[in-house]
Amino acid sequence: MNHVPSLSSLYDRVSRVVPKAEWMFFEDDVRAILDLKRRRNAVILAHNYQTPEIFHCVADIVGDSLALARKAVETDAEVIVLAGVHFMAETAKLLNPAKTVLIPDMGAGCSLAESITPEDVALLRQAHPGVPVITYVNTSAAVKAASDICCTSGNARQIVESLGVPRVIMIPDEFLARNVAKETDVEIIAWHGHCEVHELFTAADVRQLRENHPGVMVLAHPECPPEVVAEADFAGSTAVMSDYVGAHRPARVVLLTECSMSDNVSVHHPDIEFIRPCNLCPHMKRITLSNIREALELNRHEVTVDPAIAADARRAVERMLAL
Repeated sequence: MNHVPSLSSLYDRVSRVVPKAEWMFFEDDVRAILDLKRRRNAVILAHNYQTPEIFHCVADIVGDSLALARKAVETDAEVIVLAGVHFMAETAKLLNPAKTVLIPDMGAGCSLAESITPEDVALLRQAHPGVPVITYVNTSAAVKAASDICCTSGNARQIVESLGVPRVIMIPDEFLARNVAKETDVEIIAWHGHCEVHELFTAADVRQLRENHPGVMVLAHPECPPEVVAEADFAGSTAVMSDYVGAHRPARVVLLTECSMSDNVSVHHPDIEFIRPCNLCPHMKRITLSNIREALELNRHEVTVDPAIAADARRAVERMLAL
């Protein structure tokens, strides 16, 4: 936080994915955000799906949902700005109840979080007595509070097998549950929620990619349909996909996930060709440099969690983080 990079050095980081003409419109906001972070003792947590000018130029902590949850606990900042979607900001607040947590746009939601309610969880428990409920972090705090433990796409199999039971309920992502079920002997009861980005990919897309781009390595997010994962060379969370690219260094690669992921990973690998048949997340794209700046200037929009559910929701998240 003490060393402030120059605007020119920041642009050097993203010059391959952000045109100079576009950067000229970003510079004033970037400069202001860097100053506001110092003055307010604030940090910005940015998900892998944020655009490069946010991810590489103003964010202090970046990663997938699991990384952001873990690192949110470690920050000593007084203010946390979550450049991501609402459930991520709620999770940051759960883990930092005494700190101010801001989200630049309250409309940044998630189709998975909207696909299930605490009442749905209660009905699942009634239908399957004694079966533990594993809740994907892409859910509201209220749904987390109704569950036994949380998981992310990066640790879902580990969480399933850690419980030592023959059957679990995994909510709300049906495709994640079905993909994990293929990797474990534990029976998984799924819900019918889908990510509006990942459900758009098809097995035919993968076959066409291979036909049009010979030798391409295809990496898929486990929120994709199982038939897509089956056609891919590898499947993993956004963090795992990024690590895979760095470790294997394919000449040509495609990441079947949200658009900005390829831009952000490609910054570190200028020698790798990234094919980009991606889908945009309309919620992630509600976060911009300008509304991050406004969040810090105006303390907008503060995220709170109902104390009546916060303790149970925090327990579910902390139980995941303890593994």
